[in-house]
This record gives sequence, C-alpha cells and structure tokens, in this order.
Amino acid sequence: MLKSARKQEKDPEGRMPLAEHLRELRNRLAKALLAIVAVTVVAAFFYNDIINLLTKPILDSVGCDQTFEQLANATESSEPCAEITINGLLTPFTLALQVSLMAGVVLASPVWLYQLWAFVAPGLHRHEKKYAYAFVGTGAPLFLGGAYFAYSVLPTTASVLLDFTPDGTSNLLPLDDLLDLVLRMVLVFGLSFELPLLLIFLNITGVITGKRMLSWWRAMIMGITLFAAITTPSTDPLTMLALAGPIWVMYFGATAFSLINDRRRSRREAMGPADDEASDLDLTPEDIGEVEAVSATRALPEQSGTDRVNGYDDVT
Repeated sequence: MLKSARKQEKDPEGRMPLAEHLRELRNRLAKALLAIVAVTVVAAFFYNDIINLLTKPILDSVGCDQTFEQLANATESSEPCAEITINGLLTPFTLALQVSLMAGVVLASPVWLYQLWAFVAPGLHRHEKKYAYAFVGTGAPLFLGGAYFAYSVLPTTASVLLDFTPDGTSNLLPLDDLLDLVLRMVLVFGLSFELPLLLIFLNITGVITGKRMLSWWRAMIMGITLFAAITTPSTDPLTMLALAGPIWVMYFGATAFSLINDRRRSRREAMGPADDEASDLDLTPEDIGEVEAVSATRALPEQSGTDRVNGYDDVT
C-alpha cells in the first residue's frame, strides 16, 4: 500500500523535492555500481580469455611462436617478431584486476546507461527525449564501429612498428604496455567516429549552419589528417589514412545532412507558426509621437448633445 501510494504521488513531469532527487540519484548509482561489481567478479574467472582476445591480432601478426617448425625456419626468415612478457611479481594480479574491471564497465554498460537515462529522462520534454533516443541510438553503433576498426588495424600497426627493429635484436612486449596501446587505439578510434554526430547536434541546436561547415572543409581535412597522424602509434601512411579516411567521409555526410536540415528549417520558418504555437511578439520600440497620434485617434466618441441626465453626460 505504501509503495503504491508513493507511485501515485509522483509528479508526471518528474518534479520532486531536492531530497527526493538526491535519494533517486543514490539509488541509481547503487544499482549501477552493483551491476559493475557483479560483472567484474564474473569476468575475473575469464580474464585469460579476455587478454587473449585483445592480444590475438598482434600475436597473429608479429608473435614469435616457439615451435620446432618456427625455429627451423628462423634462419630463413628475416622478419622481426615479438614475445609478450610480464615484469614483476604483482603484475599478473594487477593485470587481472584491471582487465576484469574494464570488462565489468564495458559489459555492464547497458545497466548503468539505463540508470543514467532513467534519472535524466523525467526532466526532458517530449522532443528532447526524441533527440536523446536518436543520438544514443546512433552514437553507440558509431563508437562500436570505430572500436572494431581499430581492432582490425592493430595487426598492420604492429607489423609496421616492428619493422624498425635493428638486426640482431629481439622484441619483448610487456603485457601491460600492450594492453594500454590496444585500449588507447580503441578509445581514440571510437571517439573519433563520434565527430559527425557532434556536428549534427550543433546544427540541430542552431549553433552552426551547413554552409559554415562546408566552408571549413579544407581546415577540417587538414585537422583530421594531423589528428590521425598524432593519435595513431605507427608512422606508416596506411594506418593514418585508415583513421582519417572514414572521418572525412562522415564529416561530409554530416555537412550534407546539415544543409538539408537548414533548408527544411527555413521553409518551416517561412510558413509561420503552427495553429497551436504562439507567434513571436513584436518588441520593436515605437516613437512617442506615433503613440500619441494613435491614442488621439482612439479618443472618446463625440457626444451627441450637451444635455446631462442626473448631472452626468452620456459618456460617463
């Protein structure tokens, strides 16, 4: 009975006192943290599989497989290879914690994202919710697409970097440094793929126009190229273009969408407000002389006669 009464007392527009907001935030955070901890505990039992999944592309490309066939052909092949190592006594344990926590945050993202949305959504209007659904539904696939793209580029990146190995030396890759490299590339590629979504959001909110975005195309191509050259760890142009090329295409796609949206907005403004919308107020100041002239024309009507009834004229 008490729970049903509390549900009935809730404002349909999501308004509540500050104490209720803080209590709601506490409950949402507790649920999100509980989900992350639960998934982290489960992922701890499979952290070896997670590490193998992250390092498999690099090992398949440049790993030194210690087999008799590999050792027999070692003198015939001059291509450098690398072996993954772990330095320190506590490093395996700390790596297991880091990988498990990372997996917990990623795999529990549907839960904590829903908790965040459930806390913010009651304060949004209907059209704001529509835009939020569209951006979240588009942003997640873009980020995953960028992350997968980085995962597929890793073998080429590792092979190019190891080509700089001097003759007569061997490569030892610390596992913690290798995981940092993989995560950094995944995050950089994933966040870079969010650029067109940010530009579309700025256009919808009226901050920038499609014509201005189109006028920036030279600077944007140069900036995207420099960004790809700095963020990619390898120095070969193929890896740089692998990141810059898709961002170029998505930038021009966002520009085309913004131009179409600007035309639609201008047509809607030319048609005027809808029947259920109030028109804009004319706040232009008027000359005092014009106001006095208008007020003079709106004077009291002329009296038909000078006779008074009970001491009053026909106007008063």
